[in-house]
Amino acid sequence: MFEEQPPSVQNRVKSLASEAQAQNQPYAWFEPLYAQANGNTEQVPWAKATAHPYLQAWLPEQPQPPAQSKALVIGCGLGNDAEALQAHGYQVTAFDVSPTAIAWCHQRFPNSAVDYQVADLFHLDFGWNQAFDLVYECRNIQALPIPLRPQVVGAIAPLVAKTGQLLVVTRIRADEQACEGPPWPLSPLELAEFENYGLVEIERATFVEGETITVQQARILYQYP
Repeated sequence: MFEEQPPSVQNRVKSLASEAQAQNQPYAWFEPLYAQANGNTEQVPWAKATAHPYLQAWLPEQPQPPAQSKALVIGCGLGNDAEALQAHGYQVTAFDVSPTAIAWCHQRFPNSAVDYQVADLFHLDFGWNQAFDLVYECRNIQALPIPLRPQVVGAIAPLVAKTGQLLVVTRIRADEQACEGPPWPLSPLELAEFENYGLVEIERATFVEGETITVQQARILYQYP
């Protein structure tokens, strides 16, 4: 999490993000962040040694997916969550906009069955529409400026198969008041944007992290009615 990182890392993230926004390329900062890390995971704020704890807690409660079930990991970072879903029984495709992140995944998991790809969320293969039984979005929406929220949701929701599910892990905020970032926690109205695409929230777990600075978190499961 951002608040667990040294101030130098937090400042670098905010500087890169601000520069990208000024150039009207709001997600162009991910590649330089990974590249400048030079293989040091401590320089990547969201990097963990294992799958995200909220995913780790959720997976054992889920039945084994049917054979050939497909999962998509959005903004996969260093690949831990993708590997956990693959181990659970999914055929996993995982993508990130950062070529360095994807190269890092291949280096970390050289024998992986996960299909790691460099891809842009806003320019995905049309064949991915409604192609995945589980779509997993972990903290990518919150890393993008608030005005992009409708566009981001509009890129994610169509990926879910009509019989599939969407699992979202994100910071949340209680109201629609403006907030500073990155990250920018999601508001109730921003999360409700998924409903415009026919998805229904069926499960939510909320968490509070941090001591000096507390952060509201949520793990939300959506599906079509």
